[in-house]
Amino acid sequence: MIRIELSPEPQWLDLGHGVRLKLLPLTTALMVATRSDPAVQDLVQEASNDERAAVFATALARRAVVDWDGVGDAEGKVLPVTPEGIDALLSLWPIFEAFNLRYVSRGMLLDAEKNGSAPSPTGTSVGAKATAGPAEVSVPIAPRD
Repeated sequence: MIRIELSPEPQWLDLGHGVRLKLLPLTTALMVATRSDPAVQDLVQEASNDERAAVFATALARRAVVDWDGVGDAEGKVLPVTPEGIDALLSLWPIFEAFNLRYVSRGMLLDAEKNGSAPSPTGTSVGAKATAGPAEVSVPIAPRD
């Protein structure tokens, strides 16, 4: 079952370590714009999956982050949200990993759902029983103008 969240309002996401990001809903428009980002488009064909994930997540964060809590400079002075600040924040592995798992992967979850295959009637999965129930996914939807 897909649960549709109709709230177009940005939501706070706790990334741990005292950091919270206020993010726009993860919509199709936001994902498509991120795929068209020059940094994503300019990736060389030989780029690793890890490099692609890092570039995509950073490009998405630059579009989606509207505010943050718990982000400061070396002296503890609160920093404003800037593209450079987002890049620096996501260069920290625990923050990147949390952002990727709790925000980016929500957009990829539905795409991955369609890649499942039924058991092959003549293959090694003959007679295999399903062990997982149906997935429940919440998808934020922004109102149309």
